[in-house]
Amino acid sequence: MLMLVLGPVSWLGIVIIGVVATFIYSLRLETEVRADGIYLKMWPIHRSFRRIAWSDIERYESRTYRPLREFGGWGIRWAPGKIAYNVHGNQGVWLERTNGRSVLVGSQHVEEFVTAIDEVYED
Repeated sequence: MLMLVLGPVSWLGIVIIGVVATFIYSLRLETEVRADGIYLKMWPIHRSFRRIAWSDIERYESRTYRPLREFGGWGIRWAPGKIAYNVHGNQGVWLERTNGRSVLVGSQHVEEFVTAIDEVYED
C-alpha cells in the first residue's frame, strides 16, 4: 500500500515510518491532582512530571475545544500565550495562569478531573 502511494520505498524508510508510528501510538498523558498542584507527564517525551502549582493558577474550567483549529493537532502544542497537552478527543480543563500563559490539559474524564481539582483547590 505504501509503495502505491509513495512509489518505491527503501527498508530504511519503512523502519523510520514504523518507529514514528510506534512513537505516536505510545503517547500517554498522565495527570495527577496533588495537594501542591496539578502534575502532568506526556510519556515518553517527559521522564518526570511537570508541576503547575496552585499559586500559579488564577482560574480553571472544563472546556470543549477544537484541537486542529486551536492548536494544530494533538500532543504538546504551543500557540501564542497558551499550551495544550492532549492525546485524544476534544475535552479538557482550561487553566488560566497568573503569568498570563494558559494551559489546556486534555482528558477523557473531564468531570472527574474538575471534581478532583475542586476538592483540593478549595481546601
